[in-house]
Amino acid sequence: MSTRDAWPGQEHRSAEDRSPASNWLLLTVLAGLGAASPLATDMYVPGLPDMARSLGASSAGTQLTLTAFLLGVIVGQLVLGPMSDMVGRRPVLLLGTFTFAVFSLGCAFAPTIEAMTVLRFGQGVAGAAGIVVGRAVVVDLFHGPELSRVYAALSGIGALGPVLAPVLGGGLLAVAPWRFVFVVLALAGVALMLGIARGVPESLPRGRRTEGGAGGALRATGAVAVRPGVLVPVLTMGCTGAATFAYIAGATFVLHDLLHLSPAMSSLVYGVNALGSLGASLLYGRLARRHRPETLMAVGAAAGLAGQLVLLTLTSGGGGGLWATWLCLLVSVSSFGFLFPSLTTVGQSRGRDAPGATSALLGAAQFTFGAAASPLIGLFGTRSAAPMALVMGAFLALATVGAVVCLRQESPVFVTGGRST
Repeated sequence: MSTRDAWPGQEHRSAEDRSPASNWLLLTVLAGLGAASPLATDMYVPGLPDMARSLGASSAGTQLTLTAFLLGVIVGQLVLGPMSDMVGRRPVLLLGTFTFAVFSLGCAFAPTIEAMTVLRFGQGVAGAAGIVVGRAVVVDLFHGPELSRVYAALSGIGALGPVLAPVLGGGLLAVAPWRFVFVVLALAGVALMLGIARGVPESLPRGRRTEGGAGGALRATGAVAVRPGVLVPVLTMGCTGAATFAYIAGATFVLHDLLHLSPAMSSLVYGVNALGSLGASLLYGRLARRHRPETLMAVGAAAGLAGQLVLLTLTSGGGGGLWATWLCLLVSVSSFGFLFPSLTTVGQSRGRDAPGATSALLGAAQFTFGAAASPLIGLFGTRSAAPMALVMGAFLALATVGAVVCLRQESPVFVTGGRST
């Protein structure tokens, strides 16, 4: 069975039938779409104190704008993913990026903290289009090991977003007011909309679209959600997202309050860890040519868990200085470079009959579990690195169980070259 036989009506749209330049443009735009939400999450964080003074808000009020954005991303993925299965990829991407630009500009002129919170929610809903539909476009166009390599590349770029965003935001705030950050995000939305128009084809033929309107999309999503082959990677993605958010929330306390690192040194730690995740993603892309994504998923989960078990042991014994803590975190964060692309590949491949709905479930689980895990660090205390290691370790243990279950489940049929595997 050839790639051209895999999806009737898709012959002229498969990645192997496109020129290398077209594929590079496609992946560049998809990478930008995936980075838009992390940038919108973290770029304005250095300006929160100025925002609070400008809008007459409390610290809790400005933090609520972050929560509103994350809620918007969750809701947006659940709505826009199935919608793209129903009406096609390009309309949802174009509408989402246009609306993202509009809401970003609205944030730049928000008169009150209440208006900013509402606008941030809308910005999150619109920004979710790039994340959820981008994953669906990839599974529409790529197959087999190439699918794993593309997801690995996009995951590696995404890992740099949370590190680069505060740096970019800080640079902008050094020369302009905090509102200018949202003007830049609006311009980025316009640039992405132009990129979609030029470089992202409609990858979903009419014959493969979900019928029956909103009810049909809801039924298709429900049918995918109860499928064990999809449900397990979705829940495992949620656990991995929870471990990631626990790291983001806990590392701040550990590096600043316990290890007393300067802002410059803390940035170095975050940067090296992000590069570790990027390097692991690139390594995953190479190994995916010879190994099943389920196998690489299990390796990544076990490595991440091992890093936190060692850190928990060290902190329980009164050890765990800077270098030991940093090394354990580096191992666990690097493991995300295996986990995210493998989970995306496995989940999307098993839900290939409804890629938008499957993408929505994966993304919603990642952010929902993550948002729920973040407060656990403070709940268990911040007097040592143990609470962070415990929370991260617990979710990585669950992710390891999920990875083993995925490994033992029947693999989907991948189409590679001129035959199925």
